[in-house]
Amino acid sequence: MRPVIRTAHCARATRKDHKQMLFSFTRSRRLVAGLGLSTALGIGLAACGGSGHDNMPAMSHNSPTASPSGSAHSMESMEGMPGMSGAASDGLAATASGFSLMPQESKLVAGQAASVRFQIVGTNSKPVTAFEPDQTKLMHFYLIRSDLTGFQHVHPTMAKDGTWTAPLTAIKPGSYRAYTSFITKDNAGKAVPLVLSQTITVPGTAATSALPKPSTTTTIDGYTLTLSGEPMAGMAHPLTVTVSKNGKPVHDLQPYLDTYAHVTAVHKGDLAFAHLHPEGTAKTANGGPTLSFHTEFSKKGNYRLFLQFQTGGTLHTAAITLTVS
Repeated sequence: MRPVIRTAHCARATRKDHKQMLFSFTRSRRLVAGLGLSTALGIGLAACGGSGHDNMPAMSHNSPTASPSGSAHSMESMEGMPGMSGAASDGLAATASGFSLMPQESKLVAGQAASVRFQIVGTNSKPVTAFEPDQTKLMHFYLIRSDLTGFQHVHPTMAKDGTWTAPLTAIKPGSYRAYTSFITKDNAGKAVPLVLSQTITVPGTAATSALPKPSTTTTIDGYTLTLSGEPMAGMAHPLTVTVSKNGKPVHDLQPYLDTYAHVTAVHKGDLAFAHLHPEGTAKTANGGPTLSFHTEFSKKGNYRLFLQFQTGGTLHTAAITLTVS
């Protein structure tokens, strides 16, 4: 387990104090520095009946904008500069630490279920086939729309040749970023946690939505989630989520990915990725209502948080906007 801040007064500490405390923390396993990508790559998308997906509820769209027409989507080059090093990296590169996300060419039709196929290639130009579990899975795949209204988090399966297949539900037209999050080993046998990503454009006329205003509460399927904590960019901070229903604390959260909740954060604008690590693991069949997370955001600004938790065998995905100072 990585260390976390447990003092109740840390949110009120001075910036200097937080900088001093930060050096005592282990760097985040999953957020690493990225190297620039010189050329655009293709990503494999083949129509199929996707299953095992986790979707965010549909949200309203307005302010239509046009995107390229046609049956095949396109991959775009990386925007901006590579991520910061260590705990502050942002997952916006397709190549890092000698490993590259190598998508496969295919087609995507808006409104249809699809599968994304890709490989992770090492320094020897060969597909990687050895991965280590991270929150019970060898690979986490996220597809997030540029306006942060679309979110899918699935767990791909790998073929013997190192090709991963991630099943997705129907996708609306627009620009998306696809993230692959995994742990593998380098030539020296050292574990290397990485988040690699690419941009996908789904053809068609895309309508976008403005990001909802920051809030400390959100509701989904009758549940209310309340956030507490004051995250600061470049510093380790705790974030607490409390789950209630009909005004009463919830105690029947079921284990999901070896914990009682999974939270993913994406930065408005450049879509920088931040995976918020839970404190501890699910020890019993039921948990709640309070969940604690270790946060390390690479930059300030507004983030869209996607909170996933399970009750009664049903996976719920809530979304909320958080401001990081």
